[in-house]
Amino acid sequence: MTTATRPTGYAGTLALTALTPIVWGSTYAVTTEFLPPDRPLFTALMRALPAGLVLLALTRVLPHGKWLGRVAVLGVLNIGVFFPLLFLAAYRLPGGVAGVLGAVAPMFALGFAAVLLAEAPTRRKVIAGVVGIGGVSLVVLRGTVELDLIGVIAGLAGAASMAAGTVLTKRWGRPEGVGPLAMTGWQLTAGGLFIAPLALVLEGAPPALDGEAIGGYLYLGIIGTALAYWLWVRGISRVPATSVSFLGLLSPVSAAVIGWIALGQALTTLQIIGLGTALVGTVLGQIPSRAVPATVDGPSAVPAAPARLPVNA
Repeated sequence: MTTATRPTGYAGTLALTALTPIVWGSTYAVTTEFLPPDRPLFTALMRALPAGLVLLALTRVLPHGKWLGRVAVLGVLNIGVFFPLLFLAAYRLPGGVAGVLGAVAPMFALGFAAVLLAEAPTRRKVIAGVVGIGGVSLVVLRGTVELDLIGVIAGLAGAASMAAGTVLTKRWGRPEGVGPLAMTGWQLTAGGLFIAPLALVLEGAPPALDGEAIGGYLYLGIIGTALAYWLWVRGISRVPATSVSFLGLLSPVSAAVIGWIALGQALTTLQIIGLGTALVGTVLGQIPSRAVPATVDGPSAVPAAPARLPVNA
């Protein structure tokens, strides 16, 4: 059913979607404080596959027809490639550098949207991207940092992968009768299955886990992945893909605030200025160049009949 978008409804959708990068900002602290070191693939696997399987069990809907290929592509871009590269950058680079590289994602999204969605990048959004990167840089970069080439490549490639996945998710929409929760489960499962053999071959057997590690993985899987990605997929279906991508600037800002509150990391005056600048970039990225189109409650793609799991699956 199609309904006119109300400003309050649009703002509410943006606010809920913004919770995702805010939650993602806790990933670095959880990874460094609670999880086994130097296991990016295993950590990515534990974050994706269990959450995906739980969502599949809850929704009891499987992709069908052309959506098998589409889900594989989205799962690899949004999860299977992005997660390992995210953790690889986090392990090999200072958190600040990794955060700046991630802040480049909106600029990648502008380019992909121009090609895949015929959305020409506006001057305002380009400026917003530059402002956002500058603000994040002030927040997270401290003094002289050593750059690891593999970490830098991983950070940039991860940002590009996530941006491409976000834009393609907007382009393809969802099949008839499939909600954001099922779509999230499909992508997490597909991405987790892509990561699993790589983790086994490249990192070997899983490490021993203590209580803190188990708690960290449960948090990342339930809150930082299943819930957060459901809100993200829901938001992509209702607002422009580039606007959603700009919300990602909140992630490094959130990470800095969490470090200040939970880890006792002091914020300098320059960092506080950076926080405000990054928020300005985020807001600029939300201002549409034309009136917000009508919101469609449901899929924006050609319907495809989903295959349902048996009740006792």
